[in-house]
Amino acid sequence: MLVFLLLWGLFSCNPQLDPIDTNPGTSTLADTTILDVPYGSHVRQKYDLYLPANRDSNTLVLLMIHGGGWKEGQKEHLNDFVNLIRAKWSSVAMVNMNYRLASNVNNIHHNEIIADINAVVNDVKAKKSSYHISSTMGVMGHSAGGNLAMIYAYKYNQDMKCVANLAGPSNLYDWSFYNSTNLWVGQSVKDVMEQYIGQPWDSTAYKAVSPYWNVSASTQPTIIFHCTGDVVVPVYQSQLMRDKLAATGVIHQYNEYPTIFPIGHDFANEKDAAMNNLVAFFKTHLK
Repeated sequence: MLVFLLLWGLFSCNPQLDPIDTNPGTSTLADTTILDVPYGSHVRQKYDLYLPANRDSNTLVLLMIHGGGWKEGQKEHLNDFVNLIRAKWSSVAMVNMNYRLASNVNNIHHNEIIADINAVVNDVKAKKSSYHISSTMGVMGHSAGGNLAMIYAYKYNQDMKCVANLAGPSNLYDWSFYNSTNLWVGQSVKDVMEQYIGQPWDSTAYKAVSPYWNVSASTQPTIIFHCTGDVVVPVYQSQLMRDKLAATGVIHQYNEYPTIFPIGHDFANEKDAAMNNLVAFFKTHLK
């Protein structure tokens, strides 16, 4: 038990949150939740909107992207994170989105998913006056959503102020990962990647969708979370990303949690600590 507690203190940084909200808003508007806001004609093109009380034109926005190997999942899978963040940061507006899922049959791949993320961002910004929020936005995602959050911000939208990746793969141009079979996912990793990217192994295509290969000196501040017991996305993926951000001089924070659970991918016991760190990081860099 003593060893476990020492490891916990070493790997998880859990700062006390400032009890005074950094951006409380000045209006008399009530806390408002709007579910399934359409941003396109496809059944998947919807987002949930969480608008804080007292919001105004300075209210910051956090975009959330779910995981599921790019081909499964839904926004409701992030509801635990939504509730934790709202409890810790009452003044932030939150957008939790669905996107069209990767499918060879429906010809939905990386470009179409990125187009959906961009459509949500544009829709929210176009309605910022009616929502009574600002256009200042950060993005977070879990698993495949973490990959999407990073690549969208790094490559497609420099207006994103900061990024959070929770157990998402950073380097898809990784032969050992690509060529592995994941019993927890129930299929080979290459089958998942090929459906998302739209083609088999190729250096140019796989680097193009990998956050690791799209880091530059202008990359936004990034916070990363991973559990050592993750058997869906290996922890070394995030360790590599940490080292790349450090070598490039990008502001970043890395949080690695030892876990006694067999998976560790969903942050079973680490969600509260992780969200404390995420909120503290975003309060500093989302501006």
